[in-house]
Amino acid sequence: MATSFRAVLSPCIGVCEIDAQGLCAGCLRTLDEIASWGTMGDAERLRLMEAVLPMREAGRADD
Repeated sequence: MATSFRAVLSPCIGVCEIDAQGLCAGCLRTLDEIASWGTMGDAERLRLMEAVLPMREAGRADD
């Protein structure tokens, strides 16, 4: 039986500055999300990458 595996990479781009809203200027994660990234499961990482971070990015475009 073949198992499907999809590695979830980090959204970090090396621009590590926390803004007034508490989000990283580079990856748009909170400090808690950054700190827990290594222990998150793939499902939670995917949720952040595919749903949460794009919404945050869209919100920034509206500002």
